[in-house]
Amino acid sequence: MEMQSAVVEGDLNKVRELVGQAIDENMNPLSVINDGLIPGINVVGVRFKAGDMFVPEVLMSARTMEAGMAMLRPFITGEKMQNKGVVVIGTVKGDLHDIGKNLVSMLMRSSGYEVIDVGVDVSPERFIDVALRQEAKVIAMSAMLTTTMMAMKDTIDLFQEKGLRKVMKIIVGGAPVSQDFAQIIGADGFAPDAASAVDLLQNLI
Repeated sequence: MEMQSAVVEGDLNKVRELVGQAIDENMNPLSVINDGLIPGINVVGVRFKAGDMFVPEVLMSARTMEAGMAMLRPFITGEKMQNKGVVVIGTVKGDLHDIGKNLVSMLMRSSGYEVIDVGVDVSPERFIDVALRQEAKVIAMSAMLTTTMMAMKDTIDLFQEKGLRKVMKIIVGGAPVSQDFAQIIGADGFAPDAASAVDLLQNLI
């Protein structure tokens, strides 16, 4: 509970201290992750969705959890960390906004997904190239400008043209994006915020 609370509070020093103690005591690193760090970030997701936490606080909590994970990774031998599937995420062509995308990436990673962040201003061809190489299950696209929203449709159309729509799911989000727009362009799902994006993933995969 102490580690979970430290993650929720974004207390980086406390998490490092507690993880260090766990390592010194030869605790199972996966147990520390699954019983301490992940429950904490799950609480953060619920509170964020309910409007009880805000983006800066969530980012701090996510970074705190990532620091704990980084300390534990060298001690994970012979056991696999939870991996629910590969997600390729990026901001569409012509759009340079990344704060929302970065937050979604952190929460997805914290929830057990392998996230490949391809950055901003990502062309449809780049999405497809990385998705194929990484054998992604889901492609997550973000747009923060009304002028770049149609790049989402261009990307979905190219996935369709390449015959990939049956093997890969595509989800979209961003300030100007809506459920109606997602349906019009043929996306598999829409998330209004980062926590909802994780819920959406769990329903799709």
